[in-house]
Amino acid sequence: MDYLLYDPRTRSVWVPAGNTGSVDVVDTATRRVTRIDGFPTRENERNGAKRVVGPSAAALGDAVVYVGNRGDSSVCAVADATLTKGVCAALDAAPDGIAYVAATKEVWVTTPRDQSIRVLDAATLVQKARLAFDGAPEGFAVDATRNRFYTNLEDKDVTLAIDLGSHQIVATWQPACGEGGPHGLRVDEPAGLVFVACGAKVEALDVAHGGAITGAVDTGAGVDDFDFDLASHTLYIGAARAASLTVASVDAKGALAKLAVVPTAEGARNGVVDAEGRVYLSHAKSSELLVVSPTARPTARTGS
Repeated sequence: MDYLLYDPRTRSVWVPAGNTGSVDVVDTATRRVTRIDGFPTRENERNGAKRVVGPSAAALGDAVVYVGNRGDSSVCAVADATLTKGVCAALDAAPDGIAYVAATKEVWVTTPRDQSIRVLDAATLVQKARLAFDGAPEGFAVDATRNRFYTNLEDKDVTLAIDLGSHQIVATWQPACGEGGPHGLRVDEPAGLVFVACGAKVEALDVAHGGAITGAVDTGAGVDDFDFDLASHTLYIGAARAASLTVASVDAKGALAKLAVVPTAEGARNGVVDAEGRVYLSHAKSSELLVVSPTARPTARTGS
């Protein structure tokens, strides 16, 4: 399990379940799980180890969820109300992260194995453009206010701002994550902040001031992706090696402060937070979702 999704329209968590060839959809009110089957899988060998790969990412679009599948290098649209699979399209490289861009009605897909991002038409999933980079794109966030797409080059330790229209790089920032490089990304559009996950911390970068680091919070090792609740300005960061969930606040100037550290389990990571403040973390070692209800959580959350 890699990139999870919380869908506020249906109040459900979408779990691309890799080697099972399925996507599991969890109703957060009842905990009922509905399985969407039929996604191809394949066996890969990496660093001498074999594993079966399949669906690995989900992103919310306009009444659909886009599912990226490493099993056949495809992206499929699934209706979020009926859970029926619609159009699919194959890429010539395995997808990693996926983001829907409402302003242009496009789906942007990071394909780090060939150092590119693919831009797809949201309705047909036909590829419109291939953006090439001198490094492996990792992480994704859309900033509609500034007409930008943010990603990292994990192997170069940089964060990029890309213009959604021209596809040109308009800013390059230095998060200084170190050898492991930067991973997940989130954006606070009103505040002009981009949050970047390093291996054992999350930083805030000021987009109006050259990506200056305004704050950071230590999380313990093993951070990949994380979640941000705009309504409460709260970060939820799962650290797989540290076996913990860090909850942190963000103030108006971009300073980060630790609110709570909750024990989880080794390997639990990539959490998403629901409307009630519960955090769902992927725990692939046990083939389960770990559900955590931190005591430090927002009292209210918007449904969009």
